[in-house]
Amino acid sequence: QVQFVESGGGLVQPGGSLRLSCAASGFTFSHFRVNWYRQAPGMEREFVAGISSNGGMTNYADSVKGRFTISRDNAKSTVYLQMNNLKSEDTAVYYCHCPALNYWGQGTQVTVSS
Repeated sequence: QVQFVESGGGLVQPGGSLRLSCAASGFTFSHFRVNWYRQAPGMEREFVAGISSNGGMTNYADSVKGRFTISRDNAKSTVYLQMNNLKSEDTAVYYCHCPALNYWGQGTQVTVSS
């Protein structure tokens, strides 16, 4: 059974940092590109970052470029999203996504507030 389990979300002050994890199981993780998306209340889900199967290519939404870093550890079947200099606008539920399988995790809440 394919699973993505996101973790690492929480409450952080503006300017703070969080690292999200997406642990995958049930498929050959190293074969697939993985993305992070986020969705704020009342907003559409938006792309945040993506990483190729071997980690060699990454891309980011303009809104997070320079602040967020996506990475992966295929030996651990895990993709990460390091989020620095967080802003209130980053508040959302963050989801990992496998486009080839059209599969979504359940999400982890990130709240940036003072």
